[in-house]
Amino acid sequence: MVSFHSQNIKSIQLRSFNENNFSAIVPLGTVLELSFDDLDNDNKEYQYKIQHMTHDWQPSRLLSSQYIDGFDQNNINNLTNSFNTFQSYTHYEVRIPNPNTVITKSGNYLVSIFDEDDEIIFTRRFVLYENEVTVGVNVSRSRNTKALQTQQTVEFVVNHPKLRINNPSQEVNIVVLKNENWNENISGIQPTFFHQNALRYSYNNTMNFWGGNEYLNFDSKSIRNKSLNVVKIEMKDIFHHYLYPYSYEPNLKYNYNPDINGQFIIRTLEANDPKTEADYAMMHFSLMADEPFYNKEVYVYGAFNNFEIEKENKLYYNDNTKSYFGNILLKQGFYNYSFVTVDEKNSIDKNEIMGSFFETENQYKVLVYFKAFGALYDRVVGVGNGFFNQNK
Repeated sequence: MVSFHSQNIKSIQLRSFNENNFSAIVPLGTVLELSFDDLDNDNKEYQYKIQHMTHDWQPSRLLSSQYIDGFDQNNINNLTNSFNTFQSYTHYEVRIPNPNTVITKSGNYLVSIFDEDDEIIFTRRFVLYENEVTVGVNVSRSRNTKALQTQQTVEFVVNHPKLRINNPSQEVNIVVLKNENWNENISGIQPTFFHQNALRYSYNNTMNFWGGNEYLNFDSKSIRNKSLNVVKIEMKDIFHHYLYPYSYEPNLKYNYNPDINGQFIIRTLEANDPKTEADYAMMHFSLMADEPFYNKEVYVYGAFNNFEIEKENKLYYNDNTKSYFGNILLKQGFYNYSFVTVDEKNSIDKNEIMGSFFETENQYKVLVYFKAFGALYDRVVGVGNGFFNQNK
């Protein structure tokens, strides 16, 4: 389920409104805020639609009236034009729940944004969970001798004294998610031990994740002055920020670099309200490589575009400079990103350029789905969090 969006739509965020985090996996009843910018700056009428999904992201059997009090589709009425920016835009936002839409059941949800022609502009996933079970999570270096240097493993226990589970293999589904990136998840995991009121998921090779590497970053909070990892600024029609080149090293060693796991934060030093006063700059990326990657394309990768592969974030090789180059229009802020390769089958390799190391600090979420025999939908009855921290 891939979310494409028009070139005029930028800075899409779906996050908890009251908490300072990046997650769209929240307890049922939590207020989420969906926001985005339209660079056409012409005050279009957009609508959102919310759909309940199964644990594997297929439409569920529920009618909208069974999981929403109110309407599943509504106009987005909160829109504001940008102020005092070189790049004009209209900022849209909607909070869920709101007086027209109150979600009543836990589960996976897909929110779709429609334009005036009833065409889907983009989609985003979110998860609402209950606290019916507790999940203890442990993340450690892989015990697979072939992956000691490159992988991490996730183990966990689901404690369910309040929830009667008759047939765990049929009624329980588990998804382990890395860094809020749905491209990096493991599912179909079965318990290794059954205890009274507890399910234990112990080590096996199916629970290994590539450690990856810490994300690269830059800060464009100052539109006129160089900030973190910005080497040059030019003013053309808008500001152009040139980032320090990254050099591809085939025998790269791990180097600790604090990151925010691929996420981004909109912010500006020049104004008070980044939602409507932060400007856009053309960010220039470059990757030094002695030769192009054989039969592969290179992309800039991160939460800024939902970890998706799109033409906009593709890099192009220049034989004269021995480097890949490309530019992306991004709103002022602090960004994490990495470089990935994509082969002819559209398979993403996140490690070929950046490497993979067991030391990399990552966050994992364990989502517990429960569907009792005869039930109509997958509940999310609990979520556990685990972190790999090499210093713990």
